[in-house]
Amino acid sequence: MEVIFIKDLKNQGKKGQIKTVKDGYAENYLIKNGYAVKKTKENLSKLNHEIAKKEKQDEENKQNAIKLKEKLAKETLEFKVKTGEGDKVFGSISVKQIKDALQKKGYEIEKSKIEIKNTIQSLGFHNVTINLYLEIEAEIKVHVIK
Repeated sequence: MEVIFIKDLKNQGKKGQIKTVKDGYAENYLIKNGYAVKKTKENLSKLNHEIAKKEKQDEENKQNAIKLKEKLAKETLEFKVKTGEGDKVFGSISVKQIKDALQKKGYEIEKSKIEIKNTIQSLGFHNVTINLYLEIEAEIKVHVIK
């Protein structure tokens, strides 16, 4: 029997995948537990509709990420820090501080998307990467002053 997976099932199939399985396994486990549905014209058209809807949503998200990247490229975050002898900075600028500064400027970006490659422990300009969407990254400047 051919089934269409509607949920991911480890080592069996991913959502949207069509697979041939034994009738008993399909009826008694996959369909009964809501992992799959029988492959019919109706279910196949639902799947195609969902795929088209997902692709449209992905494209919309990608366009929004590109617009956000352009806005973020113009931004410079400024942090005032205490310094010691020889302008040595006490501590470093954290991801949370960057997130909070972006939030004050009206950007809602999750901490997990902000990536600091080298710790920010010196005065001057530093680049911080923000993963906006799949392969779209924005770079913002962080200016550390005393």
